Amino acid sequence: MPGWKALSDELDPDVRAFTERLRRLIDRSGLGVTAVAERTGHDRATWDACLDARRPVPRSAVAALAEVTGTDPGGLAAEWERAERGWSRSGRPDGRTVDVDVDVDVDVDDAGGADDLDDRTMQIRRFAAPGPAPVTSPPPTPPAARRRPLLLYAAGTLGALLVVTAALLLVDLGGADGTDDRAVAPPSPTTPTAAPSVSLPAGVKCAGPGCTGRDPEAMGCGGPLATTVARTRVGAAQVEVRHSATCAAAWARISGAAPGDTVTVSAAGATRRAEVVSAGADTDAYTPMLAVTAGADATACATFADGTEHCTAN
Repeated sequence: MPGWKALSDELDPDVRAFTERLRRLIDRSGLGVTAVAERTGHDRATWDACLDARRPVPRSAVAALAEVTGTDPGGLAAEWERAERGWSRSGRPDGRTVDVDVDVDVDVDDAGGADDLDDRTMQIRRFAAPGPAPVTSPPPTPPAARRRPLLLYAAGTLGALLVVTAALLLVDLGGADGTDDRAVAPPSPTTPTAAPSVSLPAGVKCAGPGCTGRDPEAMGCGGPLATTVARTRVGAAQVEVRHSATCAAAWARISGAAPGDTVTVSAAGATRRAEVVSAGADTDAYTPMLAVTAGADATACATFADGTEHCTAN
């Protein structure tokens, strides 16, 4: 088993607890850190930094570790989120700071010498932010102008009532011989009933075609609801087809890649694409979803910087 380094006493409690949790999972699995790196698609350097709490753990690495060790991914993801908040509270792990420039206008009496230094003053000009433009209220409407539209409306209503009354009288006179010439309005068609909505588990926000083009993590389709149905490894990179039966959708994931590498998922003539954009150890990406009933109907392909392409087998 690996000899773990002592963790810093200055670590946030949630970061410390999550790091110790990851160490215990690896110890119980019987796998070394090198074996964990190979099976999760994240290199040894990344895991060493994460297990020594020198940098946050990528979310994709947490999901892959849960799958490798047979751990409940939902509970592990909740612990990861608490650790991420701990990293935020303690500041950036690389210790970098942000410089803030302040524009100061210094008024110095150049005529004075070094002895006049205590007489020099520093003046900071303050500019008040412009307030909102005053809103000009419209002039009040004279009472006579308000009454005129009311009179016109009343006159128009009365004229319409007279026209309707005259029309009814003519109809009654025309039907005095026992016949009714009034047309019978056809019955109104029955309003179609809306299709019943699909009942989804808590946290799941789409299913089937409604998931196409959406982010699987944001829609609640990842984590314990997703499984890897096909994978291929090219050097240090791993390409997978991820499928959620609950969401009836699939997407592609690439890990251990390099910036500029791309990954696509294809099914029934439709394709979605993602590109690895981050530098450093966390070089992974996943595509938006496609509506797929069976995960075997989807194919994941990776295109690397050298122009080569590798796909999962159908």
